[in-house]
Order: sequence, then C-alpha cells, then structure tokens
Amino acid sequence: MSEISEAVQETIEPKPESSLNSWIAVLVALTATCMAICNIKDGNIVQAMTQAQARGVDAWTYYQAKSTKQLLSENMAEQVKTQLATAPSLTPAAHTMLEEKSKKYLDEAKRYEQEKEEIKTKAENFAKEYDQLNTHDDQFDMADAVFTIAIALYGITALVKKKWLLLFALARGIEFLQKAIELNPYDV
Repeated sequence: MSEISEAVQETIEPKPESSLNSWIAVLVALTATCMAICNIKDGNIVQAMTQAQARGVDAWTYYQAKSTKQLLSENMAEQVKTQLATAPSLTPAAHTMLEEKSKKYLDEAKRYEQEKEEIKTKAENFAKEYDQLNTHDDQFDMADAVFTIAIALYGITALVKKKWLLLFALARGIEFLQKAIELNPYDV
C-alpha cells in the first residue's frame, strides 16, 4: 500500500520545476512577443509596398497615356503640314488657320513631353520606395525565421535539459537577429 500512496502523493504534489524550464518559459514568451510585434510591422510594410507598387503602376500607365497623346498631337501637326504643302490654292485665311493648328498641335506635343518627364520621375521614385520597403520586409522575414528557430531550440533545451544548449540557442538567436537587422537583400 505504501507504494500506491507514494505514487498518488507524487501525482498530487508535482516535483518543483527546474530553473532551466522557468528560464525557457520566459524566453519563449519574450520571443513569441517579439515575433508578434515583428509580424504586425511586417504586415504594415507589405501594405505600404502594395501601395507604392500600385502608385508606380498608375504613374507608368499615366506616362503611356501622355505618350499616346503626344504621338497623336505630333501626327495631327504632320497632317496639317501635309495639307498645307499639298493645297496651294488655299486662301490666306485658311493657310493662316492651318498654320495655327499645326503650331497648336506641336505645342501640345511639347507640353506632353514635359509632363511625361515629371510623371517618369514620380514613377521611378515609387519604384525606389518599393525597393526600400522590400529591404525592411526581408529583414522582418529573416527575423521571423530567427525567432522560429530560437523557439525550436528552446523546446529542445527543455526536453534534453542541457544549459549549454540554452546558451547556444541564445547566442545563435542574437547572432541571427543581428544579421537579419543588417540584411541587404541585394547581397543574397
């Protein structure tokens, strides 16, 4: 009977937790918290990347529309010049009107060319913004991977109960996190 009493007593009164497991629990909680915060930040960056990309696509579409308008204006000016050259019997008033039309179309074409340059600059800036945001997105992705590996190492440490493994996990986690912060996606 005493064996049964001891077994029941052990079940009712669990053995005190080791300090290693307490440290692991704290580290898992801290790591998971950091992971959650990084995930939120990464989501915000992805939203900003999507907006920058959409604005860039819109700008290039607008640039193409201006190019089309410029081409149409240049073609109209050319048609008017051809009409002037092939119709020598025009009245002076008709000749003047066609020359003014030709000048108007050429002026429009020049204006569209200037507007295109401004639009091109904006589109290129949106692409730069996207690239800068992508760098930060890659850093948060790497941090997420580091935190996941750290949690896995903490779990292994809790199972094997080796303090050196906990120190190894902490050292590797800190090292990987520093690399994630310094990550330049163009070096990969």
